[in-house]
Amino acid sequence: MNADITQIIVALKSANGAVRAFDWVIEHYSERLYWHSRRIVVQHEEAEDVVQETFVTAFSNIGSFRGETEGSLLAWLYKIATTHSLKALKRRRRHIFTSIDSLNSTLIADFEGEIAPDADEITVKLQKAILALPMKQKLVFNLRYFDELPFEAISQITGQSISTLKTNYHYAAKRVKQLVSQLDFE
Repeated sequence: MNADITQIIVALKSANGAVRAFDWVIEHYSERLYWHSRRIVVQHEEAEDVVQETFVTAFSNIGSFRGETEGSLLAWLYKIATTHSLKALKRRRRHIFTSIDSLNSTLIADFEGEIAPDADEITVKLQKAILALPMKQKLVFNLRYFDELPFEAISQITGQSISTLKTNYHYAAKRVKQLVSQLDFE
């Protein structure tokens, strides 16, 4: 389907073109949503499951989508992916009886198990530093730094005010710089 995003959104909402339009959405956004989810849940298989759940939820609820721009579609998909990612962490939390923020050491251990032998040391330190952040800071940092989303879109995704997001991002960036600069970061 070669069409602009407005035509895609119209097709998504129609009975006739929804499946083809949704194929386009999956093709164009699955990688972004995968990496967003992967940065939250860490494990490859779990991130793949989250993306699949995201698209099933989006397709099932396309009638509730009210946006008309690519930004609003992307924010809606990110919100669904974030919700499913956090649910995946909550399921994991139930197995170890801890809070989501307490899962950080488990997430870091999962990350260490998936590090490629030739991984860049500074990249590994950066990822570990991000995983050590509280969840709210981690989310806003990932969405802003890696996904390069504006604070307005992040606000739609998280339901937080822009000023709160800016504060969380500031503290997250400060903490990440501090942790990455430590020579003996574990």
